[in-house]
Amino acid sequence: MDDDKPILEQTTDAIGSAAEATKEAVKTVARKVRKAARKVAKKVMPKKAKKARKASKKTSKKTSKKTSKKSAKKSAKKAVKKTAKKAAAKKKKARKSKR
Repeated sequence: MDDDKPILEQTTDAIGSAAEATKEAVKTVARKVRKAARKVAKKVMPKKAKKARKASKKTSKKTSKKTSKKSAKKSAKKAVKKTAKKAAAKKKKARKSKR
């Protein structure tokens, strides 16, 4: 212990360094566990499952394209409706101004 520093400051320093060390240890352990899990998954996962995963990715791309097309159609319809409403409002204003 250092006699120049107050006890409270010494304890906070010790606790802080311990917390930092445990955080680093947890990170390294998590990295190692992830790496081991990947190795096991590669050995366990059959080739058919990989093909199925690729197929599911393709279908998700197709569905996203369909949804984007649908949303584009909807927005186009909304735009047409808005322009029609604006034109009707302009006609109304023109009639009122003539009176």
